Amino acid sequence: MNTTTTLSAASSRLWRLAAGTEFRRNILETYGARILVAAAGFATAIVIARALGPAGRGFYAVAATIGALGVQFSNLGLHASNMYYVAKDRTLLPTLVGNTLAVVFVTGVLTMLGGIDFVVWPNLSPIHGTLLLLALISIPAGLAYSLTQGLLLGVNEVRTYNKIECIGKTLILVLICIPAAVHRGTAELFFGFTLASTTLTFLWALLRLRGVSSSRPVLSWVVFRQSIGVGIRAYAIAFFGFLLLRIDLLMVKYMLGAAEAGYYSISQVLAENTMMFPVIVGLLLFPKLSATAKREDKLQLTNKAVLMTAALMLPVVVIGALAAGPLISLAFGPKFLPAVSPFIWLMPGTYFLGVETVMVQLLNSEGFPPIIIVAWVVDTIINVVVNFWAIPRYGILGASIVSSVCYFLVFALVCAVVWKSFSRRYPVAYAPQPEPM
Repeated sequence: MNTTTTLSAASSRLWRLAAGTEFRRNILETYGARILVAAAGFATAIVIARALGPAGRGFYAVAATIGALGVQFSNLGLHASNMYYVAKDRTLLPTLVGNTLAVVFVTGVLTMLGGIDFVVWPNLSPIHGTLLLLALISIPAGLAYSLTQGLLLGVNEVRTYNKIECIGKTLILVLICIPAAVHRGTAELFFGFTLASTTLTFLWALLRLRGVSSSRPVLSWVVFRQSIGVGIRAYAIAFFGFLLLRIDLLMVKYMLGAAEAGYYSISQVLAENTMMFPVIVGLLLFPKLSATAKREDKLQLTNKAVLMTAALMLPVVVIGALAAGPLISLAFGPKFLPAVSPFIWLMPGTYFLGVETVMVQLLNSEGFPPIIIVAWVVDTIINVVVNFWAIPRYGILGASIVSSVCYFLVFALVCAVVWKSFSRRYPVAYAPQPEPM
């Protein structure tokens, strides 16, 4: 069989795979959308870094981190529980939309009241003035966007979800490029564009949800309590996991200043981009495991996914570490070369965190066990405590090494829990063969 015939046969198999079912098409579309979103986000980071320099990039990154932390803190796991309930019963959509809007309103009020503390005690805030105000407004706006996107997935509006994701990130890039091209960019202006895009895409998602169900949004305390019950464990895991990934940037800003935070934010952005594949695998593996009845089959499916992820992630982190210097210099400019060493030291931990992201879905499919919550809480505390020692002595290099070690600790604990819960009870050699992935 010649090369042309082989390629033709492979293309035919890929087409049958892509066009076989709606679920498969959704997988391919979502993966493609994630790649486009990542590319737009990377390009946006480049434009901001070149337009603002290290210090300005640092201020922008801190504002974005404040907004993201606020969204993580205030979502109460409703993103996951909204998807769960509306998928089971679409008639609940008006109630879930009403409860979502109520939560967003309350979050906005509480955020503004909390902002008064920064006015009274300005030293508590790493940013000030207009940028701080925009960062606080981004919390309810980001929460509204996140929760409505979850509802879209719950009612199987996957294509709309992907369109909103892609167009929203592309809009941010286009808006930021305009003032950057004429050297008029500021951290406040760029962040304001980000906030505007988030608000517009939220309204788009809300409008689409109204098209799915024309009933007016209503409030229900009973449904809200049920949603909290389902989402609280997922919320705790997601919040402390996010805190572990981002809190070191805020500590760098407090201890070393905006320029060092700008360098460190670049290393974080690049490290997060290397996590795209395991995040996608984990996202798709979780529902598949949740629908699998036999624990032996779950273990086999997870083993295959973990081995595949470990094998494909290894060249990514190795090549990323080797190419970090030329890549950062070419993309962000030579003045951002101090970000190279922190990125390289983040790579070992990122590798293990990527594998953990896939492996932990085996435990999540059985109800988000409390031991995983404890693991993230303890690891976050370790990260903060050790960084108080490492950052003043070793700078952003110390922060990246501490983070890398903490990522490995989470991986090791998840391995231990999986081994105790599954492997001893169901040895892989005797487990029945599951259906192909």
